[in-house]
Amino acid sequence: MPSRRSFIKNATLGAAIFSVAPEVLSNFSGSVPRDEDLFFKISLAEWSLNRALFDGTLNNLDFPAYARKRFDIHAVEYVNTFFPSASKDYARELLQRTTDQDVINVLIMIDDEGDLGERKAQERKKAVENHFKWVECAEILGCHAIRVNAAGKGSEKRVAAAVAESLTELCTFAKDHQISVIVENHGGYSSNASWLVSVIREVGMDNCGTLPDFGNFNISRTETYDKYQGVRELMPYAKGVSAKSYAFDDQGREISSDYFRLLKIIKESGYRGYIGIEYEGSSLSGDEGILATKNLLIEAARLT
Repeated sequence: MPSRRSFIKNATLGAAIFSVAPEVLSNFSGSVPRDEDLFFKISLAEWSLNRALFDGTLNNLDFPAYARKRFDIHAVEYVNTFFPSASKDYARELLQRTTDQDVINVLIMIDDEGDLGERKAQERKKAVENHFKWVECAEILGCHAIRVNAAGKGSEKRVAAAVAESLTELCTFAKDHQISVIVENHGGYSSNASWLVSVIREVGMDNCGTLPDFGNFNISRTETYDKYQGVRELMPYAKGVSAKSYAFDDQGREISSDYFRLLKIIKESGYRGYIGIEYEGSSLSGDEGILATKNLLIEAARLT
């Protein structure tokens, strides 16, 4: 995120934050620090605004401007679900929107293009090739990565082998486009950080990495991986981080994750890239949840 324009702009943003959710954001200290004042950069994951995007009150093309004007966030992470297509013309139109707004395109999260751990080789190959158009779209937008899912049915060993094979093929394609392929802990085996790390190591390519998510460590309905251990294990391979949030207490703390502890783990790993705000709660509006998460990230960074 580029440097802020002036103290007045920061003070105005602070006033806007107070007006949205003062009970959640009561610890906001005034002017918003520049990214260079933190050890990481802040981006906004589009899924945080999924309700507005699904009901049509916000359009994917308008998301970059909304992120900058509403939240003073100058870097965005897209979700392919909200693209009408991955066409080059559409990507160029979106790029022009972000260029006009001085917004950086960070990555595209890819869903519903088939399982990279699919048992049948022909269907698995189709799933890999379905991701190619998103690699090309990400390149046009100037993103550094696409986020994929390591899903599949069968034993841990079988799915790991299939996912590693798919990632190798996809990363080989993406390398020619200067795009990284990053895997999020996103349910099933992928929420077992040890399993996911073993897959990334098996691929062994520079443009293959992880996207640690604070909230997605449920392997099944009955099995959960410790999120703090999981983030610690995934960080050496991280090319992005997702700051998932659901709800906040009266002090502005996220009730399901210790952001102070998580940021300490991230900082100690040496990571200095983007941390994407991804609000998934329902007690606050999307706007309020984003602002609450941003405030907490800043506070936790200052005390880490």
